[in-house]
Amino acid sequence: MRVAELSLGTMTFGQEEWGTQDRAVGQAMFDAYVEAGGNFIDTADRYAVGESERWVGDLVRSDRERFVVATKYGLNRLGHPTSGHPNAGGTSRKNMAHAVEGSLRRLGLDHIDLYWMHAWDPMTSTVEVMRGLDDLVRSGKVLYLGVSDTPAWWVSRANAIAEERGWTPFVAYQGRHSLVDREAEREIFPMTAALDMTFASWGVLGSGLLSGKYRDASAVGRVSQQGRLDTRERTLALIDTIRAVADELGASLSQVALRWSMDQPGVIPIIGVRTLEQTKDNLGALDLTLSKEQTARLESASRISRAFPYDMLSRLDFVFGEAADVDPPRQLRR
Repeated sequence: MRVAELSLGTMTFGQEEWGTQDRAVGQAMFDAYVEAGGNFIDTADRYAVGESERWVGDLVRSDRERFVVATKYGLNRLGHPTSGHPNAGGTSRKNMAHAVEGSLRRLGLDHIDLYWMHAWDPMTSTVEVMRGLDDLVRSGKVLYLGVSDTPAWWVSRANAIAEERGWTPFVAYQGRHSLVDREAEREIFPMTAALDMTFASWGVLGSGLLSGKYRDASAVGRVSQQGRLDTRERTLALIDTIRAVADELGASLSQVALRWSMDQPGVIPIIGVRTLEQTKDNLGALDLTLSKEQTARLESASRISRAFPYDMLSRLDFVFGEAADVDPPRQLRR
């Protein structure tokens, strides 16, 4: 299944407080994305209490074959009438059955192109999840499977079970990754490279940090504490580096940050936007080219430690001695 370089995230669609409530604005954002060549729309049953799925279904229905529609299940469906009972969340077969039917109903579609497991549920067995998801594929309600926000060891085990039993494996992983938050490179990236999975990144602008909208150092500090670079000083230095590259290219900070993400092997960033202006600005990253020198500066300013055992294994001479004069596998190159 072939998708665009950028995915349109629709978590903001239909949101009352911090999203886009005006359907005409949502249509304009969607139209701008499609005009730029986009075809990959990402939503979830939890977003805006299901309203996001309703918008997405209405937007794609007239040209259904053109679009790759992805939605998710597994998180408690806050605000839904069923959200108060213990089976309204999790990855069990029971919740899976209710969730997929609800998503299809709200989308108004007969199948989902990519169905994400929204997050790991440690109370449900791996076999139950993979067998249940495979049944959805065999029924025709779902075409492909993805997994989001889940430990690498669990995904690897799940795909090994699926491969051994002839079930449908996960083909994509969705997780947090950006210039200001590269922790997925420690375990998730080596896994997706080894298993030939696409990585769909959310939070690519670091909660707005990389757009440059936080100019006050204390504000940057408050936002950067959310699992980002280890110190406020490093975050501020990174933003300064992005701003310098943006000035050289006549681009916005957001465009530079997005272009860097797009240039990562196997990565498709998901843009989350509230306005048409933000949409057009983000799409400008499609026309941007970073030089090797600019990329190196961004890499240096954002680099994190590889952590054990990858810091050790990245040196193949440690294992093979002088015979290690070969290019390392992709999962060890960073």
